[in-house]
Amino acid sequence: MLVLSRSDILSVFSMRDAIEADKKAFVLHSQGKCRVPLRINFDAADEKGQYLFMPAYAGGIDRAGIKIVSVFPGNAAKGRPSVPATVVLLDNETGEVAALIEGTTLTQLRTAAIAGVATELLARPDSSVGALFGTGGQASAQLEAILTVRSLKEVRVFDISPERVEAFIKANEALAGKFGARLSAAPSSDGAVDGADVITAVTTATKPVFDGTKVKAGAHVNGIGAYTPAMQELPPEVIERAGRVFADNGEAVLAEAGDLIKPMKEGRFGAGIIAGELGQLLLGEIEGRRSAEEITVMKTVGFASLDVVTAYEIVEKALAAGVGKTIDL
Repeated sequence: MLVLSRSDILSVFSMRDAIEADKKAFVLHSQGKCRVPLRINFDAADEKGQYLFMPAYAGGIDRAGIKIVSVFPGNAAKGRPSVPATVVLLDNETGEVAALIEGTTLTQLRTAAIAGVATELLARPDSSVGALFGTGGQASAQLEAILTVRSLKEVRVFDISPERVEAFIKANEALAGKFGARLSAAPSSDGAVDGADVITAVTTATKPVFDGTKVKAGAHVNGIGAYTPAMQELPPEVIERAGRVFADNGEAVLAEAGDLIKPMKEGRFGAGIIAGELGQLLLGEIEGRRSAEEITVMKTVGFASLDVVTAYEIVEKALAAGVGKTIDL
């Protein structure tokens, strides 16, 4: 059994690798080659946390696995991750555990790569200004993903805490510099959005984090947070203005994403506003951006076959490079 740590993963697996892995997973999903049972979750004793188990099978690569995630907010005081995760990948010949992979890093990569895929497929090629809403644990990877696929010159960062923005810029200015981009603190949400070509929201907000009427014609918007019906970060106005709205997994988005569920309950639009899935776009089954002035939106809530495909690709690269620790149980 191969055991891979965060440093092992990052030594062999780039953001571009993650984007290509996600593309493969999207195509397999849209082709109906994946099986993703319902997520199992239950509370820990004394309500101190929650356990989540997310299994999946990805046809095409013939691999099954499961991501185990715990949400224990009290861990922060103990100097431990609040949301630790581990991905288990099974051998397709014997059914035995083939690999144990540090899941927090894998999740950061595969989730950010969703925005990378969408931005690569939908944002205008001449995009030069980005806006990033949120500075949490996922934000650095989201920044790297959009910079990997578009030559942005500036990325404006906004958060409800100016102190977090300052700390984020200090921690990530070298990363942005590698891509020739400059990070700046947006003075307001309007200031972040004004003239932005690519907008990514990755927050835990329950209300929209920017004004949808201020989004410029031709912009592309990634909605990464709001993965429950109660959450919302995208303004309904930008969804209504969009010529094309896409989902990573249409069924899951309509069941889980407050960004769509809340305005749909208000009667602002129906499920038909989703033009299709990223996998369908990759397969050429549906159109993407149709004009330079069209606003495009991608909404994701994620799904477990993304974890399985990404885990498989990480393991293949690790084995080729001789990275990781092999143990016998």
